[in-house]
Amino acid sequence: MESILANLSFEFAVAVVKLCDNIKNRPILKNQLIKSATSIGANIREANYAYSRAEFAAKLQIALKECNESQYWIELMAATDGMSKEQATLLLNSCGTIRYKLIRSLNTVKRNGT
Repeated sequence: MESILANLSFEFAVAVVKLCDNIKNRPILKNQLIKSATSIGANIREANYAYSRAEFAAKLQIALKECNESQYWIELMAATDGMSKEQATLLLNSCGTIRYKLIRSLNTVKRNGT
């Protein structure tokens, strides 16, 4: 779990930061997107050093919330012409993949007991 999710979330964060570096308008939206997108991977990495299953699940849950928040900012940026529809689609697909894997991981943790 760690390497796949950690790698996907890192690649997503890099893509978001690079894209936002090239966007000249919407500074507040860019900052919000960068914060939420980079927080996903940070929480996934923190989860891997959790003291308990409950803390592990809590960190993954935070990563999932940040993933959902990132989706919101991407959609808002696209709707306000802050990024192209193509750029948004690529990021939304990556975000969706991460969200799917986070949900599966959380379901596994819950099934095995926290």
